[in-house]
Amino acid sequence: MPHQLSEITSRLLTAARSAGASDADAIVIKNNSTTINVRGGTLEHAERSQSMAIGLRVLVGNRQACVSASDTSQSTIFKISEQAVATAKEAPIDPYCGIPNSHQLTCKWDLDALELADPSEEPPQTDLQDDALSCEAAATEIKGVSQVESASSSYAVTEIYLAATNGFSGGYRRTNRSTSCVAISGTGTEMEKDYDSDNRLFQCDLRDPVEIGRTAGERAVARVGGKKPLTGNFPILFDERISNSIIQHFLSATNGQSIAIGASWLRDSMHKNVLPDTLSIIEDPHRPRTFNSRPFDAEGLPTFRRTIVENGILRGWTLDCATAKRLGLTSTSNATRTIASPPAPSNWNIELTSGQSSQTELLRDMGTGLLVTSLIGATINPITGNYSRGASGFWVTNGTISHPVNECTIAGNLPDMLRRIIPANDAQKYLSIVVPSLLIEGMTIAGQ
Repeated sequence: MPHQLSEITSRLLTAARSAGASDADAIVIKNNSTTINVRGGTLEHAERSQSMAIGLRVLVGNRQACVSASDTSQSTIFKISEQAVATAKEAPIDPYCGIPNSHQLTCKWDLDALELADPSEEPPQTDLQDDALSCEAAATEIKGVSQVESASSSYAVTEIYLAATNGFSGGYRRTNRSTSCVAISGTGTEMEKDYDSDNRLFQCDLRDPVEIGRTAGERAVARVGGKKPLTGNFPILFDERISNSIIQHFLSATNGQSIAIGASWLRDSMHKNVLPDTLSIIEDPHRPRTFNSRPFDAEGLPTFRRTIVENGILRGWTLDCATAKRLGLTSTSNATRTIASPPAPSNWNIELTSGQSSQTELLRDMGTGLLVTSLIGATINPITGNYSRGASGFWVTNGTISHPVNECTIAGNLPDMLRRIIPANDAQKYLSIVVPSLLIEGMTIAGQ
């Protein structure tokens, strides 16, 4: 990690101490990115962004405050430190805020094993433009595609450094290479659109832009002629593209902040069955070349692999130091933060146990129902788990896709839904949230 970022955090901590803080932590985020958008075979927009942001959290006893800035000059650092301490002195007492003890901190990590940053050279703008143009051209060639709404390619490098008055100091670098395409089929009121995209840490892992464009075009064309489905109770198969949303709703309910205030439908479910007994949910922040991998959390604690659900049974909440203290537990090293906010718990890489059947086999088994490929909006009751979302996809009759579907609402209750999920075997292992297509029987569809 460049010495520059370490030196900035050191100056922030020194200034915080001088201003009267009893403890403090500081974060610096440096980002360089290039984004290319094309339309109609020509360059539409090119953006080059370079930024540096600093964040400082100060503690004055059991009171805390956060400040941020984009200027790293010494005068600014002194000014925001004084502002932060003055604000903290007026903040309400929080008996759970603080920074970890030094014995809790990680002191060594292996960044090379995590492979967070691509060692290859940053691609020139012409390479990004060529990818976007290839993506757009491939989508346009699909019969039935009337236009391409957007085709883009980007590259970014982010450097993060964190330090605190308890002695922790460390950082890492992360790269990101992406290509995306949104295609439109039909005309007038019959227009439909769909997309495909790919994001990778390493450029060599990125899918062929021609494949991405072609897939976007084919998906858009397949949606033409959509109509409302029947109203009633039917099995629903959540396509792999959007099935992770079900697990994300579950993870939100295991977040320590929700548990601490009793605002979670899982609040009384520890060591109880929450999934079928063949399924587990594993969190692993050390998977190589994966976006949510990291050597330590935002409080300097060592990250580690853990089991959230074991053979259907809930085994743990997701905690940072503050929520752990509030619940009388130990942090799970899941603290995350922005430059302007204190730490809060969040999940890293997640994987749900995959099944044995393909999506095609699950379609056959479901008989008549709905294959959902797109979700719109969300109404999730955090206390009861009641679930309602707009959806579109394809109607399935006797195990075979018959026609596209749009303008419908699907509903259920998350505790019941999760205990009935049947996973396919089509999960994409490189994603941060690895979840296959999920079949859930007996959900409500509101259509015609």
